[in-house]
Amino acid sequence: MKTSGNFKYHLLAIATVFVWGISYPNTRILLDAGVSPTEIYVYRFIIGYIGLLACSRFMVKMCPWRDEALMFLLGLTGGTGYFILQNVALDMTLVSNVAVLVDTTPLFTMMLAAIVLSDEHFTWNKVAGSIVAFAGVAMLSFRHGFVWGDGLMGDALAIGAAIMWAIYSIILKGLNNRYPTLLITRKTFFYGVITSLPIMLAQGDLTPVSTLLTPVVAGNILFLALACSMAAFFAWGRVTKALGPTTANNYIYLGPIISMAVAAIVLNERVGTLGLIGCFVILAGLIIAERRGAAV
Repeated sequence: MKTSGNFKYHLLAIATVFVWGISYPNTRILLDAGVSPTEIYVYRFIIGYIGLLACSRFMVKMCPWRDEALMFLLGLTGGTGYFILQNVALDMTLVSNVAVLVDTTPLFTMMLAAIVLSDEHFTWNKVAGSIVAFAGVAMLSFRHGFVWGDGLMGDALAIGAAIMWAIYSIILKGLNNRYPTLLITRKTFFYGVITSLPIMLAQGDLTPVSTLLTPVVAGNILFLALACSMAAFFAWGRVTKALGPTTANNYIYLGPIISMAVAAIVLNERVGTLGLIGCFVILAGLIIAERRGAAV
């Protein structure tokens, strides 16, 4: 993992996934306060976009129309599609189902990258490592007992969210070669807001402004917007540019470990033997995937 001078980007990937992993309690607080899943996404992306625009000194640049269309797809897939499909899936099926199915993202990314990108190839190590890590995720998700829900539509939406992020990663790889990460991230947020705002307004029953301005709600929205959205998406763009979408997305497998650790510390949830084994299996899968191997 320390080869090719990319060790710092591996660390950045871990740090980014860590930030995303600890965001679940913040989201839970907002949901309990009555803020809808779509509102949470829209508000955090609006604030994130304003922050990125400020970092760009409020200079707005239009790209050639083909690239601008790809930027639109970034916002639609990595923003609106991924977050809303995942949030709706959580309302229709078990949390454990969503946790497992959304974490098929690296598998879909590996398949799409091998088909679309000329510099991304299947290797036995990547295939085996990804499968092993996914098995570890399943252990963590079902560590309190194996229960599979009847919400087939919710399960399908969770898989759809995984595919959305895989498509986002492939498009991001191509644009990273032509544009600065800050510009790409800013446009992703802009088109994410544009494509999701109509959905939020159509749902109606928006959270009162008085609720949004309470310290607990405002503080958690700001954390999600500035840390988990603005900073994390920018960092992930750098990671994907340096490591490629397949290697970058393999670090998503660390998310359940982080979420489990946070739940154990903050919510006093029991980890259990299967949870600990799952952690070691995930780490073993990542190590296998990063070893050099022959092409399939």
